[in-house]
Amino acid sequence: MGIKKYNPYTPSRRNMTGSDFSEITKKTPEKSLVSSKKKNAGRNNQGKITVRHQGGGNRNKYRNVDFKRNKDGIPARVLGIEYDPNRSANIALICYADGEKAYILAPDGLTDGMKVMNGPEAEVRVGNCLPLSAIPVGTLIHNIELYPGKGGQMVRSAGNSAQLMAKEGKYATLRLPSGEMRMVPLECRATIGTVGNIDHNLIKIGKAGRKRHMGIRPTVRGSVMNPNDHPHGGGEGKTGIGRPGPSTPWGKPALGLKTRKSKKASNKLIVRRRDGRTIK
Repeated sequence: MGIKKYNPYTPSRRNMTGSDFSEITKKTPEKSLVSSKKKNAGRNNQGKITVRHQGGGNRNKYRNVDFKRNKDGIPARVLGIEYDPNRSANIALICYADGEKAYILAPDGLTDGMKVMNGPEAEVRVGNCLPLSAIPVGTLIHNIELYPGKGGQMVRSAGNSAQLMAKEGKYATLRLPSGEMRMVPLECRATIGTVGNIDHNLIKIGKAGRKRHMGIRPTVRGSVMNPNDHPHGGGEGKTGIGRPGPSTPWGKPALGLKTRKSKKASNKLIVRRRDGRTIK
């Protein structure tokens, strides 16, 4: 998908870019596969803000994407590629031979009329979903399960892919987009190919109003606040934060502090962290 530029008839338009939606072939969603979304603007059941900077935004419906891909042995035809407002990737509407329709993440290269299939007997082809045990080493994959049957949890955003590096015993070793090397059970499923909409990271928002359309409210730096509002606040002119390290508004360490538990069960499955270190 290409990037579209705009004529600079306002200052914000000068650097704004957007997607040209050249991959999109179907404009309206399938009514049977959408559900309503409740907005809470970051508030909990008491009405208190627990997640800041959320609220407003354009209305949209949630597309029920099939991350499990567990309808085995039945071929499906791609009916169209659609835009999904809930994720960076595009989605594909498929129709199985028995008439059932479903949404899947649209990998790069998937077009209308192509056939996809799920299960161990499926070909190693873009859009097909297979167990890791049936995928050759070196293949690029996405929508990867962490637990067999739970559905894809890793590598689902636009332009991302993981590589199957090795298979040994009960586990396959994957290189994730972050550079992390991780072991995943061989029974877990993954989809062949790279997630589509690969130019998504090149889009420039351009103006604050476009962020408001996405449901994101303004974010103010702590250094421009008063001391009673933020630990970084106060002082004459531009001053340092006055602390050993950056803090959240509630005084907790921020920006770089490692919060992963040293005794987390999945540590033994991580071969190498994204910073090149191994977990002890």
